[in-house]
Amino acid sequence: MSSNLFSLLVKGGPTMIPMAALSVTAISCALDRAIFWLQMLRGERRIVRDVLEAAHYSLDDAQAIAEQAQHMPIARFLLAPLRLNNPTPETFSLALESAGEQEFARMRKGDKLLETVAALAPLLGLLGTVTGLIVTFTNLNIGGAGSAADTSKAAAGIGEALITTATGMVVAIISLFTFRTSITLQAQQTDYFSKVGSELELIYRQVWYEPNLPNGNRSPHGYEAADSALSISGH
Repeated sequence: MSSNLFSLLVKGGPTMIPMAALSVTAISCALDRAIFWLQMLRGERRIVRDVLEAAHYSLDDAQAIAEQAQHMPIARFLLAPLRLNNPTPETFSLALESAGEQEFARMRKGDKLLETVAALAPLLGLLGTVTGLIVTFTNLNIGGAGSAADTSKAAAGIGEALITTATGMVVAIISLFTFRTSITLQAQQTDYFSKVGSELELIYRQVWYEPNLPNGNRSPHGYEAADSALSISGH
């Protein structure tokens, strides 16, 4: 297998050297992004469900659940405001926004590189095509008797042109497919993070913050504190 690849690299001419570097870059980045998205999406909704359900009765429990899944972006996103000590809704929202920006930056990792490879690979393939045709026409003895050597060199030039063209297209397709898939997943995750963040913020406002205002009688630390306050006032 390795000998075949090396033979293909040699037949493709000097243009195949940067093309090989681009192909390695594209494949490595595609594998990295595939592993990242698989780890991110696996179990994501379960973590969100557990955190939001726990947030209704205990912020400490919700925080503990998020801390146990810190390897997941959505858990780190939800954990950021839960770590704060009795924040205002504005501070709570700001923590979500800041954490979301950090996670979105991680999601965009490698996008520029893939975009660059997708743009360069076809151009390098076209350059290899041109150089291969130059070799072909240089060694093509039109109208003459020709020789086996000239014919062999002309065929090698055609082979170089075809190999570089095909390689450039394959590398560009891999890079563009990975890039567009990543962009699509990023858009979906942006909407999902926004939806989940809004739900958590609403829970915090309605269950923990507003009842603790001067007209309320609940503590932002839990329903247990509210029940204790009611029982004391009853006595």
